[in-house]
Amino acid sequence: MTFLNSRLSFASLLMGLTVSAASAQTLPQPQTLPQPFGPAVPGVPSLSQSPPPSVVGKQVAVNTRAVFSETNEPIRSGLVWRVFEDRGDTSQPSIVARSNSPVPSFTLSPGNYIVHVTYGFASASKHISVQAGNLNERLVVSAGALKLKGAVGDTPIPASRVTFSVYVPEAQNSEGRLVIANAKPDEVIRLPEGTYHVVSTYGDANAIMRSDLKVETGKVTEATLNHRAATVTLKLVASEGGEAFAGTAFSVLTPGGDVIREAIGAFPSVTLAEGEYVLIARHEGKVYTKDFKVESGLDRDIEVLVTDNP
Repeated sequence: MTFLNSRLSFASLLMGLTVSAASAQTLPQPQTLPQPFGPAVPGVPSLSQSPPPSVVGKQVAVNTRAVFSETNEPIRSGLVWRVFEDRGDTSQPSIVARSNSPVPSFTLSPGNYIVHVTYGFASASKHISVQAGNLNERLVVSAGALKLKGAVGDTPIPASRVTFSVYVPEAQNSEGRLVIANAKPDEVIRLPEGTYHVVSTYGDANAIMRSDLKVETGKVTEATLNHRAATVTLKLVASEGGEAFAGTAFSVLTPGGDVIREAIGAFPSVTLAEGEYVLIARHEGKVYTKDFKVESGLDRDIEVLVTDNP
């Protein structure tokens, strides 16, 4: 009995070892461990991968130039360039580049832009799409310029004594809409093509000349506005050629009584248009008057004699 149990126990032991060995042969192979931060996601570099090419496009050179509309001649000076980001909505576009060069080159990232150029008071703009490779853009400007001078007869008016104002004619306004004020002689006034009303002021009184001038694209229109005027020096004296009384208040009036100019001093000067005037001088509570005439180009002294006035 004991021997039988021993044989059974030994057989059971052998059977258990056999089963354990068989089980060991069918165990699954160990799986490959994942990457330290999880499996790679397409398009996103992991620590174990080389970074992919940049998703941001390369910078693009945009070469620009401006030409006159009719002549197609390049504009070589006086240009101001601005490049705006074109957001395609109603928000205010932001400036991304600017230049004063006649032929600037802008380095831009891929996207949509507005290129804007001004030539004085004239301008042009263009929408561009920047993708790849260099771009060459040409903007067409319909503009010319005015260059003005003033003179009395054959004598040029000094630059410090004359100014010009330029207006755009309007149907409801006899003078027009002011474009530029106080321009100086020989200044290049860049304007869109068209007709303009020019007002020249000599001195600071009523010596004014007007003219309508045409601006043609690609051309500089030069004009001299000729004044019929003179500069007179006002004096209150006791006798002809005598010393002027200091602190005298002068008023220059038209024969109809309109005040043209007022000044205080011993001998103030005033530039007046050709014509007839009345001079009133006030000194120490007394009033003196004199009628006088201005002839174009004849600068002279106008003396009021205290002995000629009651």
